Amino acid sequence: MSPVRIALLLLPLATFAADQPQWGQAWTRNLVSDEKQLPDSFDPETKQHVKWVVDLGTQTHSTPMVAGGRIFIGTNNTNPRDPRHAGDRGVFMCLDEQDGHLLWQLVVPKLEDDKYFDWPETGMSSEATVEGDRAYLVTNRGEVVCLDVHGLANGNDGPYQDEGKHMALRGEPAMTPGPLDADIVWMLDMKEACGIWCHDNAHSSILIRGDHLYVNTGTGVDNTHRFIRKPDAPSLIVVDKNTGKYLARDDEHISPNIFHATWSSPSFAEVDGRPTIFFCGGNGITYAFETLENASPTDAVVTLTKRWQYDLDPTAPKTKVHFYTQNRQEGPSNIYGMPVIVDGKLFVAGGGDVFWGKNECWLKCVDPRDGQELWSHPLGKHTLTTAAVHDGLVYATDADGVVHCVEESTGKGVWTHEMNGTFWASPMVADGKIYLGTRKGNFCVLAEGREKKVLCNLELKTPISATVTAANGVVYLATMKQLWALQQ
Repeated sequence: MSPVRIALLLLPLATFAADQPQWGQAWTRNLVSDEKQLPDSFDPETKQHVKWVVDLGTQTHSTPMVAGGRIFIGTNNTNPRDPRHAGDRGVFMCLDEQDGHLLWQLVVPKLEDDKYFDWPETGMSSEATVEGDRAYLVTNRGEVVCLDVHGLANGNDGPYQDEGKHMALRGEPAMTPGPLDADIVWMLDMKEACGIWCHDNAHSSILIRGDHLYVNTGTGVDNTHRFIRKPDAPSLIVVDKNTGKYLARDDEHISPNIFHATWSSPSFAEVDGRPTIFFCGGNGITYAFETLENASPTDAVVTLTKRWQYDLDPTAPKTKVHFYTQNRQEGPSNIYGMPVIVDGKLFVAGGGDVFWGKNECWLKCVDPRDGQELWSHPLGKHTLTTAAVHDGLVYATDADGVVHCVEESTGKGVWTHEMNGTFWASPMVADGKIYLGTRKGNFCVLAEGREKKVLCNLELKTPISATVTAANGVVYLATMKQLWALQQ
């Protein structure tokens, strides 16, 4: 068989080559960094290998991104940075890379229609994607926003001028924006424009391809956990990055069969010269779509063209899926982590829903040309992992608190390592190390490779939901309450 030709377009996404402006490598989403000379441990008490540490809120699920001397991270408002913003809010912070001080913040009141759309105290869970002087984000209210990375300190840019109204509670007068507030360049409310209904909290890492943003909408069940309020809602949309115009959507009728919500964000690669978007739906199906090319902002919303689809759990029920809610023995599968493309292979992990579904999940390897399964490796009861693939090995985590090292070519297990607590975060590989954190606050660094070796094991006593980030010689570890910058 002739080899698969995957031409990854490794164009820079930000000014500095060592920045981390998007979750995962380039567009492949592989959680591997080229950073070197990174610490393999730190001491929270003596501050050995700690460059700085700053307080966040009390719930931080957003993985930090680093670009242009700035760090971008979402949290909640239980530790207000501005006394004008009191109470439960989604908060998206822009911090100075050198010392972590606040440059500006986007403060978004909770959506009051249904707490299951915007769960109390959850904050802002999405990751930023940064390109030049623009940061793209999905807010806790299901809005796609384009932000000026300089905030309002350099004036109010772009057509959007209602920042004061946007940060005010419903029915209250508009606030007066200040230099520590975010500058919204444009905004697309996916509830109004696309007819979506998020569940718990919007979570999306936007993919940029040319002038287009590929966005996971986060649509899902309502407060009953058994009903899809918006059965015609798209799961994947395309937005013009310059204007916020809604350009395209999937038309795969995914929504009625979403078991819980749409968690996974898209990835991209050229497969045999064909630009392809890979996306995992909340129905447990992975799709390959043609990219949207040459779309006019004046055109009506168009449909993305599907190339193939892959079902990681083909014997699971595909209709009337909410009959199985709270059934831990049988039911449908879904996918939380992102699809990863490395060495001509597509890696996807999924299975029974961690909150409501059956106790079964897998790490899968798929041919990106046609969606044919190459191998399958069982994980624990549930998984939220995005894979990290490096030097012939695949690293993945599961909700049983187990790290799995698997052969990339065969799917054969190499070793496992059990940690204290369940994993919501994914493994991140850099400088010969694997960085890991659990929901019980267990932070661990393992040596990369076929021989398992523990380099560091700390109990930080505060949960870790976000994946570790490496940029410009620094490791960024976000716990639920603090952001640690670690350096040799």
